[in-house]
Amino acid sequence: MGLELARRQLKLVYGGGNVGLMGILAQTVLEEGGRVTGIIPEAIHSKVPPLPGSDTLVVPDMHSRKQKMHELSDGFIALPGGIGTFEEILEAFTWSQLGYHKKPVALLNTQDFYSPLLQQFAHTVKEGFLKQSHCDTLLVEKNPAVLLDVMAEYKPLTEDKWVK
Repeated sequence: MGLELARRQLKLVYGGGNVGLMGILAQTVLEEGGRVTGIIPEAIHSKVPPLPGSDTLVVPDMHSRKQKMHELSDGFIALPGGIGTFEEILEAFTWSQLGYHKKPVALLNTQDFYSPLLQQFAHTVKEGFLKQSHCDTLLVEKNPAVLLDVMAEYKPLTEDKWVK
C-alpha cells in the first residue's frame, strides 16, 4: 500500500505513530518519496515519537484526531489492525451512511483479515439493521493497487439512510 500511495503521489494521512503497520506504511511512503502527515493525540505523542520526515500534527485527544483526519483525507482505508482500527474505520463508514461525508471507505482485506467482519455485515443486512445498498458502499479488495483504483472511481450513494 505504501508503494502504491507514493507511486500515485497520494498523500498519506495517518495516526502519527512510528510503530506497527501504521509506522511501516508511513515509513514506506516516505522512503518512496511520498508525503505523510501524522495526526497524533498529546497522550500518545508523549509515548510514541513521530516519524522523521513526516509532518506531524499534535492534537488534544482522539476525537480531535479523527476530526482532523476526516478534514484532511479524501478517503479512508483500514489495513489489518486492532480495536482502534476497527473503531476508526467503522466511524468513517457510519459517517458515510449518515451522509456526513461522501468519501470512499475501504478495507484492505489482506489474507482475508476482514472476512469475519464482512460476514457480520452480511448478517446485519439479513437481520434488517443495515441496508444492502449502504453495505455495498464499503470497498473491499485484497490488492492495494486494485483498491486504490476502485477508490478513484467511487461514486457516493445518494440514498438516504432514513428513507425505507
